[in-house]
Amino acid sequence: VASSGIAALLPGGRTAHSMFKIPIPVLVGGICRIPKESPLADLIRQAKLIIWDEACMQHRNGPEAVDRTLRDIRDSDDKPFGGVTVVFGGDFQQILPVVALGSRADAVHACLKHSEIWSWIEVLHLTENMRLQNQADEAVRHHAEWLLDVGRGGTGPLVEFPEHMDCGNTLDDLLDAICIRLHTSQ
Repeated sequence: VASSGIAALLPGGRTAHSMFKIPIPVLVGGICRIPKESPLADLIRQAKLIIWDEACMQHRNGPEAVDRTLRDIRDSDDKPFGGVTVVFGGDFQQILPVVALGSRADAVHACLKHSEIWSWIEVLHLTENMRLQNQADEAVRHHAEWLLDVGRGGTGPLVEFPEHMDCGNTLDDLLDAICIRLHTSQ
């Protein structure tokens, strides 16, 4: 990646906490443990792009700490992330950050969408499942479209499961069907 002029800072599948030395727990106003004169700081100064996958699962304090740290390391207080382009990936319809002993409201407040960082972000929606482009099985294609429709809220407040899913009529039936399928597929 570095040879193409892009320094993506999460090599080898490292987590953001590991790569950026984000403290655990990361508190409001926190910064990362990266000395300004270190090899990692030198790499950050050269970076043009950071790809941060599964950002929706991070507590917002993590990206905020990385922002403050990159501004300091790159001597660029006036630019988000010190001028480095950051691509936050993930399915924001999928999961909220975990807040120990917190309520649903606490989890919602902890998400990146409730950070001041969110106002700097240009949101791009991916709407086509590229894995299905050459998929000949119509049932697989139909199921993938149904999943996208559920994610967009297109099914309304009540989600009707396709007949092939055979999930029963109650929540217990659904849980049983999922647990049985998971157990038998392992």
